[in-house]
Amino acid sequence: MPGLRLRRERTGAASERARADVAASTAEAIAGIELPSDARAAAFFDLDNTVLRGASLFYLARGMHQRGLLRTSDILRFGRQQLQFAFGAEDPDHIVEARAAALSFIAGRSVEELSRVGEEIFEELMADKIWPGTQAIAQLHVDQGQRVWLVTAAPVEVATIIARRLGLTGALGTVAEHVDGTYTGRLVGDLLHGEDKAAAVRSLAERESLDLRRCSAYSDSANDIPMLSLVGFPCAVNPDRKLRRHARKRGWRIRDYRARRRNTTLGIAAGTGAVAGAAVGIVAARKRR
Repeated sequence: MPGLRLRRERTGAASERARADVAASTAEAIAGIELPSDARAAAFFDLDNTVLRGASLFYLARGMHQRGLLRTSDILRFGRQQLQFAFGAEDPDHIVEARAAALSFIAGRSVEELSRVGEEIFEELMADKIWPGTQAIAQLHVDQGQRVWLVTAAPVEVATIIARRLGLTGALGTVAEHVDGTYTGRLVGDLLHGEDKAAAVRSLAERESLDLRRCSAYSDSANDIPMLSLVGFPCAVNPDRKLRRHARKRGWRIRDYRARRRNTTLGIAAGTGAVAGAAVGIVAARKRR
């Protein structure tokens, strides 16, 4: 039938474009990037919207909600708190609320449970949300014999799962306290954000005898300017407006993969705002049922 044939042709064309986009992203990632190959060089990648489309905590919350581990009211509260954090990141009250919200996900749960659920959620919701271009850059560092770490405000357990699945060295993330294998609801240190990210990278570099002038860092957010400013090879990936302006002023590299994925990312808000959108979607779905 003509209509069916047309739909098939359109589907085939869309698949072909998707494959071409992946190839083009990879080529762009590798083209023109010169990396130091000595043992004192490493790379540090922010996670949300840099390596992963959207927010990792959004996917974690969604997966836990699907498993009955989070109530809809928890999702709504978390979405509100994360939106406040996103638009008022310098407000100490918002930072405290964001920290409390991150802990509310896992307080009283076992380390083993979060690890198991995190592995499942990565397969179900995150694996196909990795930016091909950023992954290609990370692999290029690995192929050069460099160590590569994710550096994120997400729980370190979740970040470690993603790093391992991508073949990276490891992850620096927010550390939640646990006693006898159960999370207490308190942090060890603070939320890994802004200046704290830079401090964590600096500490790791000292411990691993890295030369930060030989290292690279990648992020989408102006909040990570402190981390990007530490290294000799900073790169803004899918940057927000403030970071794009800063990167241009400083002559930093810029890589933006969002235009190619416009049709598939219209429903994914930038940064932590995605969590609020998920909350609204969950409530709407329940009302329809």
